[in-house]
Amino acid sequence: MSAPKANAHHGLDIIPETIMGFDGPMFVATAIICICYIFIISEKINRAVIALIGAGLMIILGVLNQELAVSGIDFNTIFLLIGMMIIVGIMKDSGVFQYVAILAAKSVKGNPRALLAVLSIITAVFSALLDNVTTVMLIVPITLLLTEQLKLNPYIFLVAQIFASNIGGMATLIGDPPNILIGSALGFSFMDFIYNTAPIAAFLMVVMIVFFDLVWGRKMTTTLKAKAHLLRYKPEEALKDKVLLGKSLFVLALVIFGFVVGHGHGIEPGTTALTGAALLMLLNIYKYDAETQTHKVHKALGEVEWETIFFFMGLFMLVYGVEHTGMLTLLGQKLLDLTGGDLAYTGFVVLWASAVFSAIIDNIPFVATMIPLLESTADSFGGPDKIIPLWWCLALGACLGGNGSIIAASANVMVASFAEKAGHRIAFVKFLKLAFPMMLATIAITHVYVKFKYFNY
Repeated sequence: MSAPKANAHHGLDIIPETIMGFDGPMFVATAIICICYIFIISEKINRAVIALIGAGLMIILGVLNQELAVSGIDFNTIFLLIGMMIIVGIMKDSGVFQYVAILAAKSVKGNPRALLAVLSIITAVFSALLDNVTTVMLIVPITLLLTEQLKLNPYIFLVAQIFASNIGGMATLIGDPPNILIGSALGFSFMDFIYNTAPIAAFLMVVMIVFFDLVWGRKMTTTLKAKAHLLRYKPEEALKDKVLLGKSLFVLALVIFGFVVGHGHGIEPGTTALTGAALLMLLNIYKYDAETQTHKVHKALGEVEWETIFFFMGLFMLVYGVEHTGMLTLLGQKLLDLTGGDLAYTGFVVLWASAVFSAIIDNIPFVATMIPLLESTADSFGGPDKIIPLWWCLALGACLGGNGSIIAASANVMVASFAEKAGHRIAFVKFLKLAFPMMLATIAITHVYVKFKYFNY
């Protein structure tokens, strides 16, 4: 059977040519995603269920066919999530996270104010060197353990780590998926990102840490009893399986090495993470009989947050439906038309629009849509070299926009997933009220940075 043709009507081909004067598929796709977002924001129904129903409607109502819907899923992100969930799940059985937690708490003598700053710095640095999704998967369980021991509400700690992960990830080529997309499309090197995005990332981290400390950190208190109880722990006693820890650290080192060098050889982080997960499972089961191996593999796969995985898959298909009908391109083109061909004005529009739209929808498909759109403007500005500042505006806006809502970036969703599993649910609207204004403040600071670095003429 031949593959379905990719045209304006897919699947059942039941959408009218126009609806209320709009292109039929575009109207239907926009209506579906808006309704889904209303349900996701209201939190009345599980978000994974809503995302999958919306994705199904995109196919059933003819916006996409199944082949196109599946092609809209970013499997690099999906594989990265699954792989790191498995690695972290196996690794935690060694007791290493409790070890790090106790060590971190003892280094600041259980002081909540210092702990908030230290965990934020660790998150930012790890996000730059690894990627922000992996980082929060490593740090959030530690944070939840520490705050539980110190009898603290973990909410502000988790919010700070979301901001730190996205700001830190913005600093490097491998730190945040939008940077990977832009770097791949334009051939930017690791050092290109260090030079262009790392300075403002470092400055914003300082501002963020000071802000969180002044508003929340200085008000945090814990009891001497809680501190004493925590400080009595001996970090080395938390290590339950040093052999497993050795295997885990060996595989994690290989995975980190793969993240750093693999992308330049056509090996995506998702492949590296999934292969690393398979290798760690192999090292963990090879000496056992078949029945025990099966049990251990089932246990490892059970560590995967499948609700989160299916939410991402549904969300990717939802956004791709809107993207495929041309709605995102249309909106982007209208935004660029407002600039009148002025490069600086275009850069500022791209910066702010990327931040706002990335807060509303996942920044990965948004950046994937904006890349060909910006490439199409090169000739009008005098060639590809002339629009290089626009790419940095896109990277900065999309990464910082990831702080705007709980669904704006992969790392945010992961933090929310871990928090909910631990009984500390991060409500969509509560987070939005705090995070969106803070995100806009970081964009305002970045606007000044962009103006003086690229458009000071």
